[in-house]
Amino acid sequence: MSTSETVRGPARVAIIGGTGYGGAELIRLLHRHPAVALTRVTSIDHVGEPLEAVHRNLGRTGLRFEDTAPADAMRDVDVVFLALPHKVTASLGPQLAATTAKIIDLSGDFRLRDAAAYRSFYGQVHPHPEMLGSFVYGLPELHREAIAASTRVASPGCFATSIALGVLPMVRAGWLRGPIRTVAATGSSGSGAYASEGTHHPVRVNNLKTYKVLDHQHTPEIEQTLRDAAARWPAEGSAPVQLLFVPVSAPLSRGILANSFLDVPASVDADAVAAAFAAMYERAPLVRVLGGGKVQAEVVAVKGSMWADVSWTLGPVDARTGTRHLVVTSALDNLVKGGAGQAVQSMNVMLGLPDGTGIDAVPLWP
Repeated sequence: MSTSETVRGPARVAIIGGTGYGGAELIRLLHRHPAVALTRVTSIDHVGEPLEAVHRNLGRTGLRFEDTAPADAMRDVDVVFLALPHKVTASLGPQLAATTAKIIDLSGDFRLRDAAAYRSFYGQVHPHPEMLGSFVYGLPELHREAIAASTRVASPGCFATSIALGVLPMVRAGWLRGPIRTVAATGSSGSGAYASEGTHHPVRVNNLKTYKVLDHQHTPEIEQTLRDAAARWPAEGSAPVQLLFVPVSAPLSRGILANSFLDVPASVDADAVAAAFAAMYERAPLVRVLGGGKVQAEVVAVKGSMWADVSWTLGPVDARTGTRHLVVTSALDNLVKGGAGQAVQSMNVMLGLPDGTGIDAVPLWP
């Protein structure tokens, strides 16, 4: 069977690492997915317990957490989702190379192609650098054909998805006239299921703070994605891709709101910006382009959903620089379009299904 051929009958799916927030979202989406059969969920915690005993939002699933070695968990299934922490998935290189199942990894361990960047931003030497670059980057809005033909997908990070979706139209148009400056606020679920000093609710609920300023691990991932786009759509006069990124810890559980500041040519007007977004996302069913009016992207409008909303504000020509200032705002749910849902979207593409199959529920409100 070719990698892009639709699987006949329900695809058998396993999740390795099912007790965290990413695993919980995968279970929620896959358990009711009309084209798959969730057959196995592994964990080193809560072994033998029903899935719904840990994730109490679920109905009866008929499944229990298994303490199954990864190589065994990958047998007799069509698709494997890896919902393991960063640096853990990297150690599974030989098992991943040996399995015939399609692999979708939610960690950051196979997103980068540069081993030096991985070491710098993840704090360790990659144990299998020969495998870097062997996974397709799972952003369907940019790499749909490659995902469809692949058996190995590295699903993007939440910040990376929100920032890239906002900026890609400008890169495609060749309008960058300097670095991209982004301030993005995120909810506490992005820090994982286990509390730390920075995510402890009594502090977080009353607080806003920056962290990993200019040093967040999604920075090289975003730059790599945007450089790939720039190489795909080269344009004379566009500045090299450089991201200056300030993440903000926000007092909410879900969601990311990213504001990216760009300098663009003075000749760019509102109609041109609208046309750039339309060209980029005309075949992207899960990106909602809100435009440059009063309705701007916001977290509450995408909560619990696969939608990514993008909007923009275009300023006047700056006489000092001869450019216009453009602010692009993007919003998504970090656990869905920024996490597990996007991984399922890539699975849908790999299996020849419509993007939104099983994941097209409307957002929660409010």
